Amino acid sequence: MQTNTEQEMTRYVELNNWIFEIKSIRAIRVEKYGEPYSATANLCVNNDSAYVDGVMTKDQTDLEQEDYTTFMQLCQKLGISKVKFDSYNNQDVFAKLQQEEATEKAVQIA
Repeated sequence: MQTNTEQEMTRYVELNNWIFEIKSIRAIRVEKYGEPYSATANLCVNNDSAYVDGVMTKDQTDLEQEDYTTFMQLCQKLGISKVKFDSYNNQDVFAKLQQEEATEKAVQIA
């Protein structure tokens, strides 16, 4: 699996006199495309912000720090500086991970 986070991706494609913008992304957690996936989420992109919702796992377990980091890497590649994670029902897993990361950064700065 490729994890190059240094190169930024464009959020649009130009064809003829049309520009196609990436505004909505469906994310699936799977080793190989086309195989059954173990988790899914939706991202809505607007300017420099992203909203993540619809987070579901096949076995109803919480997502892990690695999952959160992957979403943040994608947002970084797309030039997104603000990310909000839905806290509806049990989808506050990312919010918890985001709070833990902020606490760790605060501790490192102090």
